[in-house]
Amino acid sequence: MAKIQAYAARDVAGKLEPFEYDPGALEAEEVELAVESCGICHSDLSMLDNEWELTQYPFVPGHEVVGTVTAIGDRVTDLQIGQRVGLGWFANSCMGCQWCMSGDHNLCSDAEGTIVGRHGGFADRVRAHHSWVIPIPEGIDPLKAGPLFCGGITVFNPMVEFDLKPTDRVGVVGIGGLGHLAIQFLNAWGCEVTAFSTSADKEAEAKELGATHFVNSKDPDALQAVENTFDFIISTVSADLDWNAYVAALRPKGRLHLVGVATNPLDLQLFPLLMGQKSVSSSPVGSPVTIAQMLDFAAQHGIAPMTEVFEFDRANEAMDYLRNGKPRYRIVLKQS
Repeated sequence: MAKIQAYAARDVAGKLEPFEYDPGALEAEEVELAVESCGICHSDLSMLDNEWELTQYPFVPGHEVVGTVTAIGDRVTDLQIGQRVGLGWFANSCMGCQWCMSGDHNLCSDAEGTIVGRHGGFADRVRAHHSWVIPIPEGIDPLKAGPLFCGGITVFNPMVEFDLKPTDRVGVVGIGGLGHLAIQFLNAWGCEVTAFSTSADKEAEAKELGATHFVNSKDPDALQAVENTFDFIISTVSADLDWNAYVAALRPKGRLHLVGVATNPLDLQLFPLLMGQKSVSSSPVGSPVTIAQMLDFAAQHGIAPMTEVFEFDRANEAMDYLRNGKPRYRIVLKQS
């Protein structure tokens, strides 16, 4: 098998440079993809910088992969050569534990991240277990599909897991790479959506994406005005907020759900949670079945990320662009 050509960093926060490696023989349940494009997620940057102390170098980023199947293992029957598919955060799981057997592969304790101990999609080819390689339905622009495999499923998964109803009133905290997708999904789901942002200039855009209301979260009076309003609030930001103010914004039995990784332990008062029977929770990306459901829903409702496109040979420039907080809202690398 020919060597894979990739871009890798050789040390913490290092520059991405050309790198090749021998993937070895294709395993019986693996598939190999020819990479057409790959989204860049903030998790790629966190892994590059070894923020989570999980990174092994040389490090090849990329876990929002879109490509075509070029090789399949002997036991793979659900995919075909030439089929356009995507690969997200996970590339493998054990397939035998309680969680995999019940359809919650994303909760498998042995699940393997596409860029954790493996080489990711900043490459001409990439490999994964076939169950995590999901066909892309007609109606989705392949160049915009990559971010759905991480950002999209991150905000869609809790909608399914917590059985959100079309009559629910939902708040979305943060109008960025995750939040702008959450607004679209929730609006199409039928929910009444309120966008929370510290950037007042995002109000018009948030409403174009599907938000009915907008709250300037820097304004304490605006937060107080929406107390006892929401059935569900999803926080997409990676920052420390006044979490008690958002708990106060929930109705009884409401849920504050975090998919952005706050930098410090949550400062929460128990009594308002107890008296309102409210919950605080979090979740990772979804299972293969939920990813496929998300893609079908996105195709049916015309949901797509807002993207900026760079070619792969500008990967370092694209990573710096993300590091400086400039994208509006997702970056995609494509082959020349």
